[in-house]
Amino acid sequence: AESLTIIINNEYIMCGIVGYIGHREAYPIIIKGLERLEYRGYDSAGVALFDGEKINLAKTKGKVSELKKKSEETISTKGSIGIGHTRWATHGVPNDVNSHPHYSNSGELVIIHNGIIENYESIKTELIKRGYTFESDTDTEVLINLIEEVQKKEKVKLGKAVQLALNEVVGAYAIAVFDIKKPDEIVVAKLGSPLAIGMGDNEFFIASDASPFIEFTNNAIYLEDEEMAIIRLGKE
Repeated sequence: AESLTIIINNEYIMCGIVGYIGHREAYPIIIKGLERLEYRGYDSAGVALFDGEKINLAKTKGKVSELKKKSEETISTKGSIGIGHTRWATHGVPNDVNSHPHYSNSGELVIIHNGIIENYESIKTELIKRGYTFESDTDTEVLINLIEEVQKKEKVKLGKAVQLALNEVVGAYAIAVFDIKKPDEIVVAKLGSPLAIGMGDNEFFIASDASPFIEFTNNAIYLEDEEMAIIRLGKE
């Protein structure tokens, strides 16, 4: 079932993205940020946090308040790096499985994504031929596995793999991707869906707009279409 996508000023007004990497606990920043993005409209929510050893992921159909309850009951919410998402269903009905974030098949990559990948079905067919399996009906799970396939095939780091994978997709996106093998960085990219980066003192905030991080920093940049950023701690 397809949901209505509202387009204002040629931007997709749906879903919300929040991410954090720095020295604070990421979870409360992400949850509060998602609450501030609730005005965008959504039907499910999720969060992925890296605790220094593994990625802890919780997601659910329903409101951010339900995600908060589920997260605190089922996963460790520790860690100073994480990504969160509110989803307005496009490909795949609203349910726990189709909610973001999504893992790659290896479990090493995790993604949140706003927008629509129009050619995801042909990419998915090719990835299935190469042995990939899919738990959800989403275009987003296809994208994270395409990034993983490029990473393996071309033997490149995450940033380059994201760049090459996005060259193969048709559609709109704002994405944030984390690789457990590169635990000091988040890769973000944007085409058609808004994405802001807030810059603090060796900490960075990612969001669909500046409202999730307004009390932490007023130093923000908005990515332009077809721009990508590798947000890395400890380096300029």
